[in-house]
Amino acid sequence: MKLNLLCGSSWGWTVLASDTQFNKPLTCNVRISDNIDRRTVKTMVSPNASALVSTTKTKEFPIDPADLITGVGRALSVIEAFNDEYGRMTVTQVSERTGIPRTAARRYLLNLCHFGYADTDNKFFWLTPRILRLGQGYLDGARLPRLVQPFIQRLAMSSGETVNVSVLDGHELVYVARSNSPRVVSIGFYAGARVPAHVVGAGPAILSTLSDENLKKWLSEHEFAIFNTSAVLTTKKFEKVVISARKTNYCISVGNLDQGLTGVAVPLRDRHGECKAALSMTLQSSIWSEQQITEKLLPLIVETAQVLRAVI
Repeated sequence: MKLNLLCGSSWGWTVLASDTQFNKPLTCNVRISDNIDRRTVKTMVSPNASALVSTTKTKEFPIDPADLITGVGRALSVIEAFNDEYGRMTVTQVSERTGIPRTAARRYLLNLCHFGYADTDNKFFWLTPRILRLGQGYLDGARLPRLVQPFIQRLAMSSGETVNVSVLDGHELVYVARSNSPRVVSIGFYAGARVPAHVVGAGPAILSTLSDENLKKWLSEHEFAIFNTSAVLTTKKFEKVVISARKTNYCISVGNLDQGLTGVAVPLRDRHGECKAALSMTLQSSIWSEQQITEKLLPLIVETAQVLRAVI
């Protein structure tokens, strides 16, 4: 029998303990930095938690104005307004975070309650587990996660480390696939986790495939929130990281999220050369040096990415 514990779910750390270890305390380092502002830590999924809802931009889809239903977009923005810091909100708070007039925000919230996606005590509103159906539908039905799963599982078994596949959604990375852990203790991100693109290696790996013009635009709009005071990233520093990843076709990120973590990632391209995602690992810096990663893990990751190129 095994016990699954999620430690520091914002980061997606997973500790797996067998029944032979119940007498030993299970711990995991969920400290980002001794001096980090705790509010920033709590809102890692969205650095702009105190501002309006994220203005993440996706590909524009042309639509006839007669077909446009503005209410659909507003209802989705109400859902996106909730996060780990704002798990329960009043109508006024939702209105402020979405920019939707208070009266309209109230109606959207009440409709979400009516259809089972939210609940209320007549003052505060919160999302219900039914909301997971919206995201789970992508994970279950999307082609990419299903295609990569057997390949990242094989890579995990050969490397002994957990493997992830993530995609860029505006200024955040969304992890869409994760291998089963070959270790008793594993560090990585669960499928569905969202993190700012600048704090993990997968971000620069994907961004390195952008044109200079699109990269400059992305950098100018991104907020470089700090999660580790010993690894402060500015626009110029991060741009150098991306340019380096463009030349080497991989990125090793050390300590941007936590000083004890190192990430390695490569772009995941399709047969036409277009970047679709990133293939990555999150490792313990105390175990893996940059040289060891380059010599032992990187060849395995690159080989898997090349095999997947013919598949995706």
